[in-house]
Amino acid sequence: MCTFVFMSNSVRAKKRLGQHFLKDEKISARVAESVTAKDGYVLEIGPGMGALTRYLLESYNEKLWLVEIDDESIPYLHSHYPQLKDRILHADFLQLEMDDMFVGEKFSIVGNFPYNISTQILFKAIEYRDRVKEVVGMFQKEVGKRICSPPGNRDYGILSVLVQAYFTTTYLFDVPPSVFIPPPAVDSGVIKLVHKDGFKLACSDELFKKVVKMAFNQRRKKLSNALSAMLAEKPIKSSFFDKRAEQLSWRDFEELTLQFENA
Repeated sequence: MCTFVFMSNSVRAKKRLGQHFLKDEKISARVAESVTAKDGYVLEIGPGMGALTRYLLESYNEKLWLVEIDDESIPYLHSHYPQLKDRILHADFLQLEMDDMFVGEKFSIVGNFPYNISTQILFKAIEYRDRVKEVVGMFQKEVGKRICSPPGNRDYGILSVLVQAYFTTTYLFDVPPSVFIPPPAVDSGVIKLVHKDGFKLACSDELFKKVVKMAFNQRRKKLSNALSAMLAEKPIKSSFFDKRAEQLSWRDFEELTLQFENA
């Protein structure tokens, strides 16, 4: 039987913000315990009413920061977690200048992410990958599976390649709709991303991203057709051109990008 930690209904879940508040104590604890970085700060995105916050505080205390966009959640969090004081940011995570936070130190990201911005959160984590140690997040199950999918799978796509190039990905566990208020219409899943410390692509990051996106824009076509615009400028030959995008690993895309780069 589930144990619930939904403290009161003083914060309304808002559809426009994609809010679905966690109410299951065991799930909340399990998500929080999945953050294992031993140093640096921890930034929780969209804490809502603090279902994860209470468990994160047990391990990270003065290293924990919250960022919340909801006007109604902010006074609730200040009231229930006064020990956080000035570490509750009333802001949009996607608009934050991460270089100004934590005085240049590294940090981990955790949260029950709103589905409508979950992929944008990941793209921002990739942008700041040299400072992000871990990401532990609740996603729509379909999206979580896609991020962690291996090549050759129909779920494998742009997000899979870009995330897997910089992070080691693990799909941790499924989460049913019943543990949220209000329950979403889909199943959820928790994934963990661990930054590959010291890793650098052997090619240009920007060109890598361009090749990956162009390849998957016409994923049913062979790469010789999907990348025809690039080949018109640099008519290279590659053994990858007889394959489709979903058949290439991130390392394959790195090699293909290098071939364009060195042409």
